[in-house]
Amino acid sequence: MAVVPAAAQVLSVLRYLARQAGPVPAAAISRDVALPRSTTYHLLDTLIRDGFVVHLPEERRYGLGLSSYELASGYSRQAPLQRIARVPLGALVDRTGHNAHLAVLHGREVIYLIEERAPGRPPLVTDVGVRLPAHLTASGRAILAHVPASQVRALFPDQSAFVMRNERGPTTISALRRLLADTRRRGFAEEDGEVTPGFCSVGVAVLDHTGHPVAAVAVTYPSTAVGSGEGAGLASQVARTARTLSSRVGARPVG
Repeated sequence: MAVVPAAAQVLSVLRYLARQAGPVPAAAISRDVALPRSTTYHLLDTLIRDGFVVHLPEERRYGLGLSSYELASGYSRQAPLQRIARVPLGALVDRTGHNAHLAVLHGREVIYLIEERAPGRPPLVTDVGVRLPAHLTASGRAILAHVPASQVRALFPDQSAFVMRNERGPTTISALRRLLADTRRRGFAEEDGEVTPGFCSVGVAVLDHTGHPVAAVAVTYPSTAVGSGEGAGLASQVARTARTLSSRVGARPVG
């Protein structure tokens, strides 16, 4: 399907503004989005009229407007991430025979949006709406591994940020960084008894078109149910589901 140039330019401007810490000058938009200045001003004028961009004349800067906020609010109301994830998570449960869930990062915690329970498997603490410390969970580690190091440091500024559940898991930023480096190297995150004794989890991040982690898929299983040689296969199944969801939220295929 052919790309509509004007639409692509508008979306590029909105994405650029959404990534900024605050309003920016038109010259910065023109430079960073690689648009002629005249085109940039025409696009901004159109977006201002429809409320997607606001102009701050005293500062000579442009930022996102109320209509952009309404789009974000509509996204939250429609819960598209949960909708697009439910069937792939169900398929993951069918393939592995273990409980699967989808979680997102919120501060230093993960919030569980979906739990698909395998037949005969016990309920877990990862029920919908539950919050857990991100640094202890496979889902949280999978997401944090794709977050800039400066953001990880800001989330965990000192030892008091490292909440424990079962006296297991990282207690310093150095230990967490090592865990996240291992996660990036392997392509998946693990936890063993750090959330619930006797249970392990493996998780993989769901990435958007910019490579930003929007969520994580994980499977949780009794530690006695998976042999030492089966962990990689289970991680492969979780990664397959994460790739499916990444594609559905707009990530470009790798390779």
